[in-house]
Parts: sequence; structure tokens; C-alpha cells
Amino acid sequence: MMSSEPGHAHSDGDHDHQHGAEVTQSNERRIRLVFILTAGYALVQAIGGWLAGSLALIADAGHMVSDSAALLLALVAYRVARWPIDAQRTYGFHRVRVLAALANGATLLLLVAWIAWEAVQRINQPAEILAGPMLVVATIGLVVNLIGAYALWSGDSGDSNLRGALLHVVGDLLGSVGAIVAAIGIMLTGWSVLDPLLSVLVAGLVIRSAWGLVSDSIRVLLQATPKGIVADEIEAGLQNLPGIAEAGHFHAWTLTDESIVATVHVSPKEGIDPLTLPSVVASFLKEGHGIDHVTVQVDPRGALLARHA
Repeated sequence: MMSSEPGHAHSDGDHDHQHGAEVTQSNERRIRLVFILTAGYALVQAIGGWLAGSLALIADAGHMVSDSAALLLALVAYRVARWPIDAQRTYGFHRVRVLAALANGATLLLLVAWIAWEAVQRINQPAEILAGPMLVVATIGLVVNLIGAYALWSGDSGDSNLRGALLHVVGDLLGSVGAIVAAIGIMLTGWSVLDPLLSVLVAGLVIRSAWGLVSDSIRVLLQATPKGIVADEIEAGLQNLPGIAEAGHFHAWTLTDESIVATVHVSPKEGIDPLTLPSVVASFLKEGHGIDHVTVQVDPRGALLARHA
């Protein structure tokens, strides 16, 4: 695809001109199923944790309530992402999914902090725990979370919104495992302090994944260079292509989970038709670096060297 602007060309490779990534209905259905399971069981676990006096269950119930809200936000994000492109939003609404993923990670970090605080209070002042009911409720929760985790894991791994939902469910799953271990330990030893100690352990396991989701979302929103993309190396590779004398001013950023966008300046060698360069550059970036949307500005020979001088 070529623009009418002199010295400027725009190429999308072989596909049609579509800035937005596809929002699959399969991913949306998976999240809807997990939302129903999570929201329904959160109430059961909260009541069970209160009756059993278990911080591990209460913390996991709070985690699941947070996850239910996050999953609902993810569902809303999928719907918004399907809104059509308009004159004011030429890239569409797909970054709403990135915002949802950021919110998911942030709520997880806040929840981890709350669990840690409550655990410290329980360690200092141990409370009586009914290990039997705690074990039954935690086991049911483990089954529910395994179903939800499998439903999300078998979806599109490149979707950060789906990934965020999966991390929430994995956190719930670990919480259920911790509650089961704590219940068995309390039944065997009578040490009620096992409940808050295992809650802290679960919080520690969740925090790493949550921070990764938050940092990745922030990178996308700040339009940082995608991981694995090195500007200097790409410019050097472009300059070695037939017909290109100079290459520079390369910039790349992640538009959505599935799409990387780039701009670059090149200048032709003597005797080369400048209009042939955009397709050459687009093919190199798509095949070698997975960049499927590039804007190429063709400058006169020597212009890039003059700018760097």
C-alpha cells in the first residue's frame, strides 16, 4: 500500500489494511465460563472460611472476588475491542485489552499485600481453626480452579487479557493448594499457625507473575521497543539489503498483543527505483522479526548521514 505523500510509503505486507488485532470469540467464551465458576465459588469459600476461621480460605475467597471483578473487566474489554475503527481512533479500541490486563495485575498486587498483612496479624495472634470444614471447602475450590485454569490455558497464549485472567486463576489454584496443605497440617499437628504461614507462601508465588503482567502492560502503553527487537541490528540488516544505501530512524512498538508496528527511513542506491524499497523493507521485517505493519520513508541518498553528522 502506497501513500500519496512524496518520499513516504506505507506497507502492510500481504494482508489487508487492518490495524486492530482479531478478538476471538473463543477467548471471550473461556473467560465467561471461568467468571461464572469463580464468582459462584467465591461466595461458598468466603462463608466456609468464616465458619472455619481460616485465613487461607478467607484470603483465597478475597482473591476470587477480585478475580471475578477482573474477569468481568476482561469481558467488557473484549466487547469494547470489537467496536469499529472511526476517524478519531484509527487504530481501534484494542488497547482496552491492555488496560484491562494492567488493572488485573494491579489488583493482584494489592490483594497480595492484604494477604501478607492479615497473615502477620494471625501469626502474632493465632486463632482457632476448624480443619475439617477447611479441607472440604479447599478441595472443592481446587477442582473449580483446575477447570478454570485448563479452560484459559488452552486458549490463545498471545492474548495478554487472557493471560491476565489465567494468572488470577492460577493464583486461586495455589491458594486452594495452600489451604489444603494447611488443613491437613493442622489436623495432624494442631498448629494453627500453619494457616497464615502458607497464606504468605501463596502470596509470594503470586506476586512474581502479577508484577510480570503489570510491567509488560506498562511497556506496551509506553510504546517501548518490543522484547527481541534491537533497533541498531535491524538498521544494519536493512542497510545490507539490495538496493538500500542507508537505513536509520527505526522505531517499533507493540500495538496489540498480536501486532508490532514500526517506522523507518531508508535511502536508495544509485539507479534504484525508490518505490520498490517499501515492499523490500516490509518483507525483511515481517519474515525476520515478525513486524507486520511498517511505514517506510524514502529519503534522498546522503540525507540520513547528514542528519547524523
